[in-house]
Amino acid sequence: MGDTLEFNEIYQEVKGSWNDGRLRFSKQNVVYKSSKTGKVDSIPAGELNMAQWRRVCLGHGIKLATGTGHVYKYDGFRDTDFEKISEFFKANYKVELTEKDMCVKGWNWGTAKFSGPLLSFDVNDNTAFEIPLSNVSQCATGKNEVTLEFHQNDDTEVSLMEVRFYVPPSQADERQDPVEAFAQNVLSKADVIQATGDAVCIFKELQCLTPRGRYDIRIYPTFLHLHGKTFDYKIPYTTVLRLFLLPHKDQRQMFFVISLDPPIKQGQTRYHFLILLFSKEEDINLTLNMSEEDVERRFEGKLSKNMSGSLYEMVSRVMKALVNRKITVPGNFQGHSGAQCITCSYKASSGLLYPLERGFIYVHKPPVHLRFEEISCVNFARGTTTTRSFDFEIETKQGNQYTFSSIEREEYGKLFDFVNAKKLNIKNRGFKEGMKGKIDEYSDSDEDQHDAYLERMKAEGKIREEGNDSDESDSGSDESFNPGEEDDDIAEEYDSNASASDSSDEGDKSEDESAKKKKAKKAKVVKEKKEKKPRKEKKQKDTGGPKRPMSAYMLWLNSSRERIKSENPGISITEISKKAGEMWRQLGKDEKEEWDTKAGEAKRQYDKAKKEYKESGGGSSSVSKKESKKSGGKKEEKKRKSAGGDKDRERGGGNESFKSKEFIETSEESSSDSDRKSKSKRKKESDEEEEEAVSTPASSEEESD
Repeated sequence: MGDTLEFNEIYQEVKGSWNDGRLRFSKQNVVYKSSKTGKVDSIPAGELNMAQWRRVCLGHGIKLATGTGHVYKYDGFRDTDFEKISEFFKANYKVELTEKDMCVKGWNWGTAKFSGPLLSFDVNDNTAFEIPLSNVSQCATGKNEVTLEFHQNDDTEVSLMEVRFYVPPSQADERQDPVEAFAQNVLSKADVIQATGDAVCIFKELQCLTPRGRYDIRIYPTFLHLHGKTFDYKIPYTTVLRLFLLPHKDQRQMFFVISLDPPIKQGQTRYHFLILLFSKEEDINLTLNMSEEDVERRFEGKLSKNMSGSLYEMVSRVMKALVNRKITVPGNFQGHSGAQCITCSYKASSGLLYPLERGFIYVHKPPVHLRFEEISCVNFARGTTTTRSFDFEIETKQGNQYTFSSIEREEYGKLFDFVNAKKLNIKNRGFKEGMKGKIDEYSDSDEDQHDAYLERMKAEGKIREEGNDSDESDSGSDESFNPGEEDDDIAEEYDSNASASDSSDEGDKSEDESAKKKKAKKAKVVKEKKEKKPRKEKKQKDTGGPKRPMSAYMLWLNSSRERIKSENPGISITEISKKAGEMWRQLGKDEKEEWDTKAGEAKRQYDKAKKEYKESGGGSSSVSKKESKKSGGKKEEKKRKSAGGDKDRERGGGNESFKSKEFIETSEESSSDSDRKSKSKRKKESDEEEEEAVSTPASSEEESD
């Protein structure tokens, strides 16, 4: 068997709620650490005098009692853990782990026993339930009845408010009332705050940030009393988790932070932290309301009857002695400005973030304390509004995320090194190098930053403007109607009257007027497709021709790129171009002449290859094909426009039913006179005259030519 036994997910009951944590048995002591609060309970092995193994709601539990009267209960063990824990206790603690059964009969009549800080209700010598007297907030008596009220915990869904005990009259001892005796036993161990006696010392008109206001702080032996104009708070020292003393960034003020669990309440508001603000220049002479012998016996040299110094030093010193907790101060972290904190914003409020040796604390609205052991990972993110700042995100193991924004980018290096030294998990590892490069490059102004998306939008805008200018410069208005991009291919395939439609501009004016009367929705679609035309024309290249030669610089860059990458590991593509430009400018004339010679030779080879390509007929076929495709598309469009005008006139007549798209396309594609005549037989005489009027000008012009 080893020197220690460790168990995870062990639960401890705290005012009605189960807090999980880790329990460790060692030869020297028993240590339990809460995962929620980080509070550590340490029980020396020599003080243990009783250990019980019990079956409880969360499996099995252990009840430990010490010689000083303290009782500790831990639940969440498995049935198989009993043997190894029992052997460990016998070997190291000299205490036998006994099994104790609980009463599950459900009887409400039994015996109340007071054992240290617990009130146990036993039925037939078996415990039915136990009440920690430290959870009792008030004890009231009546005739043969005692009522216990309990402190409430905000973390519990269901809370026990009160319990009433019926105490029968006793004939044995008439001199003492059994009800009063029961109440006195409860009050001796209960956490009932009564401001009896004089305060040890009083601090007048201290500035408090949370809860906001000025309060007189009265220090009593067992609790702290905040007295304000509107509210009063009594804070037992047992609820104090930690003490912090933090210097302000201006180096003229100090924060004194008291962490509380459970928090103090003001209506529906809960204050988990008590934050006091002091000026470093404010001094005080303090005299304790105790004799020197009592001060020496009680505080063992930590305090003296008469003390003087800065106000924040006196308050922190007194609190440290009474609460018996260490005061946490910032470690060796130092920001860009030399302060031990970082200015940032949390939930739209500006404050200060202090990196500590074992966590982070943010003051002051709302205060946040995050321990390293409950942090899952951290993340450095770019600011949402400007590049002069960044965000620091902390994600806990419970899934909560805290974002501290608007941190100056000069603080990035210090904060990153601190997080890295504490071995916290950084989500975007590798962001540091890129961030530092940006800081050096854009340290003067944010406007110099290159925005690729903005540049692309500007380029597309220029293309649209050029396309619109070219559209306005076209003499014919026939191209304003374009049913679809795919019609260009159709026009090339079915073009039969290429020369006829070129000379039909005058005859198509009437059809153009009717096309302009169409709905505005179609015009919008046309405009969007028109804008794409110039871009499509630019993409058409002669793929069969020789490739253009490279310049001297590009030839040199291709040969030097791998060398630049090896000399600068991790460099980005844009940085390679910048580095190469600097290196090219630094080259001598002799070295550049070598690459100029290579570029000249490549240019001569290109000219020779291009000449041979043109002599063999390359390039001309694709150009002629493109021109014929363009002219054929225009002629086919004019034919479709004339058919579109006929369709409008047919709808205007009202005697003919609506024709489908298939029918219209069929009529547009047919170019023979016989087809037109066969279709015109199905129309009225007025429609026949209009059809002949449309087809006549083109044929007459051909004859005249």
